[in-house]
Amino acid sequence: MSLTLRDAVPEDAGLILVFIRSLAQYEKLLHEVEATEGDIRALLFGSPRRAEALLVEWDGAPVGFAFWFYSVSTFDGRTKLYIEDVYVEPEYRNRGIGRHIFADLARRALAAGCSGMEWSVLDWNAPSIAFYRSIGARPREGWTLQRLSGEALTALASQEFPHGR
Repeated sequence: MSLTLRDAVPEDAGLILVFIRSLAQYEKLLHEVEATEGDIRALLFGSPRRAEALLVEWDGAPVGFAFWFYSVSTFDGRTKLYIEDVYVEPEYRNRGIGRHIFADLARRALAAGCSGMEWSVLDWNAPSIAFYRSIGARPREGWTLQRLSGEALTALASQEFPHGR
């Protein structure tokens, strides 16, 4: 059996969207997926490029992907590699593929001068949390992810404030 991790190419946008939908279904969040193949292609290959992805192949067949971007930390003055998604088809799990993906991303983070990697995990996802602990990841205690989107985002953006006093 052979495992290959390769950088995504524009023709992979549709396959990546299939994996995104599979991940969302596993996470019970399929109803939240609005992305199109064009959206994925624009994120990965538009100008400016907003994200990166790799495809995972087992004996030449696609079995998973990883999707990431770079964020910054003003505290340490460096970038971080933020992992948005990692997914491996269920029948290919427990073969070390996830460890290979995270090791590859760690090498990319170091090569890019990043001070670390970060990602979110659903609190009920015990298998993933156990895996993350096994590779040395720890939760960021005391922090809660916040989100502003949809009508709340539009409402805030439409507010006008007087300039100066």
